[in-house]
Amino acid sequence: MNNIAANLAQIHDRIETACQRSGRNPEEVRLIAVSKVKPAELVEEAFHAGQKLFGESYVQEFRDKQPLVTAPVQWHFIGGLQTNKVKYLRNKVAMIHSVDRLSLAEEINRQWGKNGEIGDVLLQVNVGDEASKSGCAPDDLKNLIQTIAQLPHLRICGLMCLPPHADDPEQVRPFFKQLRELSEQIDSLQLPGVSMAELSMGMSGDFEVAVEEGATLVRVGTAIFGARIKKV
Repeated sequence: MNNIAANLAQIHDRIETACQRSGRNPEEVRLIAVSKVKPAELVEEAFHAGQKLFGESYVQEFRDKQPLVTAPVQWHFIGGLQTNKVKYLRNKVAMIHSVDRLSLAEEINRQWGKNGEIGDVLLQVNVGDEASKSGCAPDDLKNLIQTIAQLPHLRICGLMCLPPHADDPEQVRPFFKQLRELSEQIDSLQLPGVSMAELSMGMSGDFEVAVEEGATLVRVGTAIFGARIKKV
């Protein structure tokens, strides 16, 4: 068994254990292998080890890599997104996790509408109120969702967050809990065309805590592919 296959097996075991601790069904949690700055060959290797979902953060890198991956993977875009680059993702990604403003949602709606299709998106929430991170303020989320929900070629599927960094996963648990509670509040409004089925939260260092707090999509890169090699 190669390293990527072994790493994937270990992560799935950890997800299952976290689900057992929190009384959840492991089938409710999907693993996104974050393949940013990793070559297409490693995406293929992970696919042949059973991984189906892959996350990219940089549009230019995705444009270059996606044609090189021949395996039928499902791509998710998880990074910050400029409106003028949305066109490069059209019909190539299954979900965009990082919608944080109306102008971006409108451009996704416009691009997907060109083919008469509907784009699945998650609303990114800045749970830590960090100036360095994108995301809608929690207090603005309801109004933003109500506005975006009017767009005909866009489907809101849930929420995403990037909590403040902490070496101890327990320190980020309150932020995951906050996102889950926001999701429950939005869900209780029963807004037409709005689903809160997905919670995208948790990365290599804290995905088990995220699972315990309700994550349905965990975004893991380093624990699968190894650390990024810095260019000299």
